[in-house]
Amino acid sequence: MKLIKYLSAAVVGGLLLTACNKGGQPTSTNPGAYSSATGAEYGEDEESFNVADYAEFPQGPGLIFIEGGRTVLGSMEEDIAMTRDNVERTVTVASFYMDETEVANIHWLEYLHDLKRDSLPEVYQAALPDTTVWSQQLSFNDPYVTYYLRYPGFRFFPVVGVSWLQANDFCVWRTAKVNANLAKQANGGGRRGLFGRRGNNEETAEGEAPSIESGYVLPNYRLPTEAEWEYAAQAMIGTQYSEDENQNNRRLYPWDGHQVRNPYGREMGKFMANFKRGRGDYAGIAGSLNDGAMITDYIYSYPPNDFGLYNMAGNVNEWVQDIYRPLSFEDVEDLNPFRRDGYLDETENYDSSEGYHSLINDEVRVFKGGSWKDVAYWLSPGTRRFMAQDSSTATIGFRCAMINAGSNK
Repeated sequence: MKLIKYLSAAVVGGLLLTACNKGGQPTSTNPGAYSSATGAEYGEDEESFNVADYAEFPQGPGLIFIEGGRTVLGSMEEDIAMTRDNVERTVTVASFYMDETEVANIHWLEYLHDLKRDSLPEVYQAALPDTTVWSQQLSFNDPYVTYYLRYPGFRFFPVVGVSWLQANDFCVWRTAKVNANLAKQANGGGRRGLFGRRGNNEETAEGEAPSIESGYVLPNYRLPTEAEWEYAAQAMIGTQYSEDENQNNRRLYPWDGHQVRNPYGREMGKFMANFKRGRGDYAGIAGSLNDGAMITDYIYSYPPNDFGLYNMAGNVNEWVQDIYRPLSFEDVEDLNPFRRDGYLDETENYDSSEGYHSLINDEVRVFKGGSWKDVAYWLSPGTRRFMAQDSSTATIGFRCAMINAGSNK
């Protein structure tokens, strides 16, 4: 009798699995009603394992998809500082998302608004950008100290005066804000219960955060890694004109050509980025301004690169996740390279105690891209500089990135 019982169970399980696979092999978006491992029905009752509905979800606000692949990272310019800290090497970067533009003043003011309403006063104070970064003893930049962050005309100019630490805090807030807004829309917009259906099909309580397993929580916004940033700035996708897998071209800047002016069409001769042309020349001559901006510029100014990203060269430098080490090109992996700490290159290797012969430690972060105050050399994606993570200037901003969740590319 026991044998018959077991055989019956096996037959039933086989039928269930067959039914599960009628529409083809199970996938993330169509896992079937029964487990392909045990034959148990998903969500049969309160005790059963439940598999929430999952479909392709819209990408996060402000983000552009960056298709990953193989590339050669590193400086193509003459190493004028003799640092030899970004020697060329071949790596692969997985697909990810990146902000279309730099984070702007209006975005930071929204952040401050939420903190002022919901956080302790000291948290709000800690999030305030250092507007005194505009102040120079021998320069009359005083109006920017007062007006650059808050005056409406500067709303969509890149936020500056923010440290690496402050930029990371913004990413944490943005993640929570976006997911809370998505949950609110889903629960109140005719799609109630979409985020957190339970095993017995009971809806989640209003305001309850959806789980990661639901598939309706966006991954964290974060700073891009140095490799991601450099890969996105190169935008080599625009040089692949055929099915050929070989990389036959490289770019000195985030656009075609070996000059900083547009080589094509009706815009020929116009500058492709906001940078300092030469000593004392920030914008050119009245009536024929070259890059058109004496300080920062509108975040959508200048043509986007072939990924659709604006100002990946010039306007403001941008913080990335990595701590700075001069030998990162030797140490890090060749798939999604990233340096999170001093592993293999400890702080003790550098004389940063008395005399400050070296500024390298685990609190120093990389920034990339060149700014309105930099010469063209720094516009090349392979160049890199570093600064203490709690410091800020009028030339450094940032943009956010996000993993391409649920994908192996």
